[in-house]
Amino acid sequence: MTDIKITRTDTDSKARYTAKLDGVAGEGELTLSKVSDMLIIVNHTAVPDAMRGMGVAGALALRVIADARQAGQKIVPLCPFMSSYVSRHKAETADIIS
Repeated sequence: MTDIKITRTDTDSKARYTAKLDGVAGEGELTLSKVSDMLIIVNHTAVPDAMRGMGVAGALALRVIADARQAGQKIVPLCPFMSSYVSRHKAETADIIS
């Protein structure tokens, strides 16, 4: 399987992660709002049909979790996908979920 390439773009109050796969049209995305230096809200995750079943949404979730953990932040998972992801991975995410 092709490596998933994830990039992050920031503004003062928001961030957007995009995921691309070589040879696959479109891009997956995960967006968040920065409440404070210590708290973020993941509010949207989307993956185009061409990327479904390839682990793209999970890779985006893992990346935002790793970034939040490294920054000492807590995550509020408002996005249905992210909420479901952390429910399925409670042991691995308990330290960063608010």
